[in-house]
Amino acid sequence: MNRRKFHKLSIAASLTPFLRGSDGFASSAFALPPNEGGHKFSIMLWTLPKRLSFEQQLDLAAAAGFGGVEVGNEYEKWTPEEWKRNLAKKQALGIEVDSAVPGRNALADHSKRTALHDDLMKAIPGAKELGCKQFIYTAYTRVPGQTPEEQRAAIVDTLKYAADLLEKDQIEIVLEPIDLLEHKQEAVTSVAEAFEITRAVGSPRVKVLYDFYHEQRQAGNLIEKLEKNIDQVGLVHIADVPGRHQPGTGEVNYGNIYRKLAALHYDRYICMEFSSVGDPVTVLKAARLEAIAAMKTG
Repeated sequence: MNRRKFHKLSIAASLTPFLRGSDGFASSAFALPPNEGGHKFSIMLWTLPKRLSFEQQLDLAAAAGFGGVEVGNEYEKWTPEEWKRNLAKKQALGIEVDSAVPGRNALADHSKRTALHDDLMKAIPGAKELGCKQFIYTAYTRVPGQTPEEQRAAIVDTLKYAADLLEKDQIEIVLEPIDLLEHKQEAVTSVAEAFEITRAVGSPRVKVLYDFYHEQRQAGNLIEKLEKNIDQVGLVHIADVPGRHQPGTGEVNYGNIYRKLAALHYDRYICMEFSSVGDPVTVLKAARLEAIAAMKTG
């Protein structure tokens, strides 16, 4: 038995609980994905079954045909042996880590500046080891007593500070708005405001994470804002409303969104950040292929 065949069989065994019923897995697992028209797809790993190790998460992503994953800051706690195994798995599967989440700090609160600095300094070495070039940040909580204008100015200043810290390592920040249904004290709740903030920052390393799930819950009007601000979009996240499940389970017309992304020549990662209803390999593979098919008609 050659090494490649052994590797495939080992992956299949580790994912058996998630692959029962996956169409054609035995014959087509881990084959190179079809021509995806230059589009890049990733999975946010927190959405996968909780009991999987990082290695198993990468196996699942590869089984669904994805070339990228997004992490939190769990790698900061890996042991040297875990680093060795996880990097070997990542290299064997050819998977990129496109984004990480260093922590949550109130970007409008200058008293949290030291905590932000420390989070970034802890996150950078592991991110570089993983080949990750992008950090995700939410603005997090509002500061009592701040006017909207003061809040925005404080967030702009903090993002400029963070961009300066990350310049040497050429790591980008994407600002992610969070809807008020999820976090009632969120400081930035819509991409409309996030786009104004990143333009005020004026750094090519600070952009917006356009999460269509959060934006639909907060404000709607998804495509017009995408079209008018595509130059500020550094990453997109995909999930349907309500429920945060795969496209087609709710109210968002993702076919139209994918076609618009293609028409606007969006060439960054499209990240699936949903909880699968059904077998995750089957669901994630279908979501990726549906996106590719729609973008080919864009």
